[in-house]
Amino acid sequence: MTACRHDDLVGHLRAAGLAAIADLGFVGLDDDDTDADPAIITGYKKPKGKKLPAAKKLANQLIAAERAVCEHAFAHLKNWRVLTKLRLDVKWATRLVRALMILNQHEIAR
Repeated sequence: MTACRHDDLVGHLRAAGLAAIADLGFVGLDDDDTDADPAIITGYKKPKGKKLPAAKKLANQLIAAERAVCEHAFAHLKNWRVLTKLRLDVKWATRLVRALMILNQHEIAR
């Protein structure tokens, strides 16, 4: 999390008009209360010794469902070892990964 603060991940996301869905390791990274639109969307941690309210549990389930799609796509990329064979300019890598993730999602939807 320190590297994210150092690299101003939240600032870069806001400048691009984007948001990211992240796991519970990123809770507190986007604590800017002045903006209604968060740059980093995370779930809720269970308070120590207490149960998580039903609404927060449901929010965690919805966030996990959204994250699962990308996590599965990255798992496929790792299993196929596509990224280890990449011999092209870095600026093209992002486009390649996006295209592969879309194709993967299309295959899952069939």
